[in-house]
Amino acid sequence: MPIRKTFLAVAAGLALLASQGSTYADDAAAAAAASDESGKYADKDGNPTFKIGQDGTVDWYTYSGYRRFNSECNVCHGADGAGSSFAPALAESLKSINYADFMGIVAGGRKNLSSGNEKVMPAFGENKNVYCYMDDLYVYLRARAVGDLPRGRPPKHEDKPDAAKQQESSCMGG
Repeated sequence: MPIRKTFLAVAAGLALLASQGSTYADDAAAAAAASDESGKYADKDGNPTFKIGQDGTVDWYTYSGYRRFNSECNVCHGADGAGSSFAPALAESLKSINYADFMGIVAGGRKNLSSGNEKVMPAFGENKNVYCYMDDLYVYLRARAVGDLPRGRPPKHEDKPDAAKQQESSCMGG
């Protein structure tokens, strides 16, 4: 099965599970890195998360998420996920959107037709510049949401792990 169809199927499944109804609130304690697999961090529940060193050095995936956000998302969602008149502040939204919800929304899109103010998030499930870096986007926005990453370009980052290079080459078809 091509990676795009696999990704869409997984995202749809995660969105369905997330829609079963649960209250979610993220904070720095919940986002704390509990495991590390070749420079890719996960929280205690296995969800992607970030790691920021005492000197401000961010993990590669958070830095990559910053770069991808600024190339694909900030046009609507504003600099650093702070929001705009077109789209909500993702740095706020991720406080109450879990990983499964995030994946489903980004892959499948979303419409908000409340109060006569139509807002539409297009589906990015077929855009390799987004879906190949979905976890990176999530961890960057999660770091912003819980307040551990200030606005602007992270001053320092870890080197790109071999696992990230391999995943990128596989997903992008290189």
